[in-house]
Amino acid sequence: MLTDNQCTDCSCRYYEKKTGISLSKNDFKIDRKTIKRLLKIGIPVALQDGFIQIAFIIITIIANRRGLDTAAAVGIVEKIISFLFLVPSSMLSTVSALGAQNIGAGKRERAQRILYYAVIITVGFGVMISIIIQFIAEPVVGLFTENAKVIVLGSQYIRGYIFDCIFAGVHFSFSGYFCACGHSEISFIHNIIAILLVRIPGVYITAKVFSSLFPMGLATVGGSLLSVIICVIAYAWMKKKQGCMD
Repeated sequence: MLTDNQCTDCSCRYYEKKTGISLSKNDFKIDRKTIKRLLKIGIPVALQDGFIQIAFIIITIIANRRGLDTAAAVGIVEKIISFLFLVPSSMLSTVSALGAQNIGAGKRERAQRILYYAVIITVGFGVMISIIIQFIAEPVVGLFTENAKVIVLGSQYIRGYIFDCIFAGVHFSFSGYFCACGHSEISFIHNIIAILLVRIPGVYITAKVFSSLFPMGLATVGGSLLSVIICVIAYAWMKKKQGCMD
């Protein structure tokens, strides 16, 4: 009877013969350079996601202070938007993975084409869904509640907020490209600037000044628009410096 260790050894030897890929003890040692590069990319992304969640919490607090109906309407719309954002947000990981593969293979132009196609797809989806929501906002919100006032407020909010699908898809795609280039700090910077300068202040001001939730939804769109502007400037700078720099 073969022991577990012998079975593993035999399997490794067979795999090495068949594929030419060997496995040794050195392969299990920690490579400091690799860990450093992983953390360089991973930490800004993790911090970015954390700050985005904090921003959503603050926006929810602002909405809650306007009353129960507003809080309910904002909560419903946030859930709908989270579902609709599956398409634009998926482009971040798609562009990041495919872009990194092509950049690693020395195909920088192909990585840029991936970014362009991702932007076209997300903008197309965003425009289409934004137009549709303008006509069916009430029925969509009405799926979650029968309260007439919540439906009215929710439809106002989603009619403004839905345009974020267009611009968020663009800066998500750029963020994926920056991560593929090893510059996830650019993604972190543009998100933090947008949150601190537009999203939170914009939502706070519009919540105080306007009775309708439509401007409050547009304030979030303004944050994404600022992110897109920063991303385009950063991309132009990187392209001028011959793209992805280590």
